[in-house]
Amino acid sequence: MIKGTVKIATELCKGCELCIAACPQDCLTLTNNINLKGYKFVELKNDTCTGCTNCALVCPDAVFTVYRQPKASLKKAV
Repeated sequence: MIKGTVKIATELCKGCELCIAACPQDCLTLTNNINLKGYKFVELKNDTCTGCTNCALVCPDAVFTVYRQPKASLKKAV
C-alpha cells in the first residue's frame, strides 16, 4: 500500500469539512480547537493516508501540502 501524509496550514483552514468528505481513507477530522481566525480546523487523525490528493483538490483555501512516499522498485538484481 502506498503511504502518504499531509501538512495542514491550520491557521488558514476555515473548517468547511469538504476535505473530510473527500478523503477515501477517512484520515481527517475536525478538531474542537480554534485557530487565530476563530474557526475549528482539520487535522490528520490516523496514518492511513495514501497521498491521493483528494483533500487538496477540494480545499477552497489551499491548506494542504500532500506528500507521498515513492513506490519501491520492483526490479530484481541480476
